[in-house]
Amino acid sequence: MNTLQKPSLGGRIFDVVNIIFLLVLVATMIIPLLNTFALAFSTNFNSMQPGIVLWPKPFSIEGFSTVWNRMQLYLPFQNNIIVTLVGTLAHVILSAMAGYVLVQKGLPGKKMIVSLILLTMTIPAESIMIPLYVINKEFGLLNSLTSLINYGLVSGFSVLLMRNFFETVPVEMNESARIDGAGDFRIFFTMYLPLARAGLATITLFEFVSRWNQFMPALLYINNHAKYTLQIALKALIIDTDATSSTFMITTNVRMAGIVIALLPLIIIYPYVQKYFVKGIMVGANKE
Repeated sequence: MNTLQKPSLGGRIFDVVNIIFLLVLVATMIIPLLNTFALAFSTNFNSMQPGIVLWPKPFSIEGFSTVWNRMQLYLPFQNNIIVTLVGTLAHVILSAMAGYVLVQKGLPGKKMIVSLILLTMTIPAESIMIPLYVINKEFGLLNSLTSLINYGLVSGFSVLLMRNFFETVPVEMNESARIDGAGDFRIFFTMYLPLARAGLATITLFEFVSRWNQFMPALLYINNHAKYTLQIALKALIIDTDATSSTFMITTNVRMAGIVIALLPLIIIYPYVQKYFVKGIMVGANKE
């Protein structure tokens, strides 16, 4: 009978060092986040004091009131919601439809199409930035939210991930539905999509986070303050020095309140899709 061996001294030392390293790594992530929330809920005067603050003393929401009402952060927040929700919904539907097409029997040039999709994943986004700007300019889409919605409307990663999910659906179910007279759209929406919820949740989370944090496209395509998205507004709030005047100074709690407002939707949405996330990544990693 095999008996469990006690870990050696070197193994125990390695475990201790590993735990310490992980704790330090976690601290580098948690402490700045706690400091941000603490300063956001502090008063104007206390937020300007030096040092790291982990708990607001006293508690105050005047930073949120200032950034939301006086600095009108609700306008870029509203633009961000429109771009994120519409863009994410369109991205998920189009990617799922493309994935459904790629699992159809007898599709001409299927391997070549998959190869071309994989090729698009090797092209850096920076290399097509100027051509995309020219296209948006020619179509008159600059300074419009449509240009931000169209950016990254479909991605090779999402298409291939959905294809891999759809390949797990038994072919017999598809054939049986067709015998009963169901068309492609009915099969797609009533059979394939419900069986690929993990994949849909995965690309939805990725796309939601990507569009909510979208910065470079908004910086390139948007010059109108009324069309600013949240990340551009935060840049002006935190970095730009011309955001202050002789009669009004942006205090630290106002800046941190803007950051917290930008973080909240991501914190809220993640727990609802977390249970599908790992499964979606594991299935999507198995490419032919």
